[in-house]
Amino acid sequence: MSSDQIVYCAGLQCGKETTSQLKCPICLKSGIESVFCDESCYKDNYKAHKALHYKDGDDDKASYDPFPKFKYTGELRASYPLTSKRYVPEEVVKPDWAANGLPIAEQRNDRLNKIPVYNKDQIKKIRKAAMLGREVLDIAAAAVKPGITTDEIDEIVHNETIKRNAYPSPLNYYNFPKSVCTSVNEVICHGIPDKTVLKEGDIVNIDVSLFHDGFHADLNETYYVGEDISKEAINTVETSRECLKAAIKRCKPGATFQELGDYIEKHAKENKCSVVRTYCGHGVGEYFHCSPNIPHYAKNRTSGIMKPGMVFTIEPMINEGVWKDVTWPDDWTSVTQDGKLSAQFEHMLLVTEHGVELLTARNKKSPGGPRQRIK
Repeated sequence: MSSDQIVYCAGLQCGKETTSQLKCPICLKSGIESVFCDESCYKDNYKAHKALHYKDGDDDKASYDPFPKFKYTGELRASYPLTSKRYVPEEVVKPDWAANGLPIAEQRNDRLNKIPVYNKDQIKKIRKAAMLGREVLDIAAAAVKPGITTDEIDEIVHNETIKRNAYPSPLNYYNFPKSVCTSVNEVICHGIPDKTVLKEGDIVNIDVSLFHDGFHADLNETYYVGEDISKEAINTVETSRECLKAAIKRCKPGATFQELGDYIEKHAKENKCSVVRTYCGHGVGEYFHCSPNIPHYAKNRTSGIMKPGMVFTIEPMINEGVWKDVTWPDDWTSVTQDGKLSAQFEHMLLVTEHGVELLTARNKKSPGGPRQRIK
């Protein structure tokens, strides 16, 4: 580390510039220089920081399950250690949580419970962010194959986002440690990229969000890993894809956000799937998450009517089995209660005078795409 290099505290809840020489001794053994402001900062951040460490006494530095006593619902396991927080250049404009994990502006806006309506100049910038998000997601999706790790996907997303002079929105958002969410098989959402190796027959959702010129983009798709895919996986993935499409068709000025869940759940049930209720679509643009909240299940009671200039996501999470979820001890990874598969698709939409504009639409070269169901 050169003497003129700016050093930031490695604590996810701090992130301040520091001249301290206090380094994590366990990281040093692995060739990582993690600097903390002081002893107090080190102790306060250690629970999250230790995810970077190899297991004590493991000479060959093999990956390990950090939650051996946790009752997992499916076959997937967390695979640690995580890699260090990826570097974001000084010149990249960052959201307020980049330093200490707290989205203060977003929290203040939440108290207003008001749906933003954007003007032409703002919409132009949102379109640009959405276009960049699509580019990054497509590049990451092109790398999906048996043998790649979810952390390698995170590295691709991070680097491609930085190349576009954008900030990866998930990074340090409420202390999320990575730049993208990768949700494999039974993971519903918020999977943390780690040393998990994708294998033939898996499905993986890649959820890309970025911050560019003051505005956020947010989109995701679920991809098949390899060619030998089960009929259950194809049905779950394609049902999710179709549920999103059915909801988008209903979007126009005067439509209610509440009714979208009716159409989504109807199609899910017709295909013997269920709809996750814990997580929902949301407003996006100036804020990563804001009003409106858009539940994906039927007979919900969310409020709000679509008006021109509103920007939001629809992102139905569709399960092969029961709709209920369980959260891993990392406080992020949400999985199906019965360990069966889950799939998700997400688009950003702009309400126009006469209908809706799909801001994150796929293009002819976008990887992935639908597969025919196996009977």
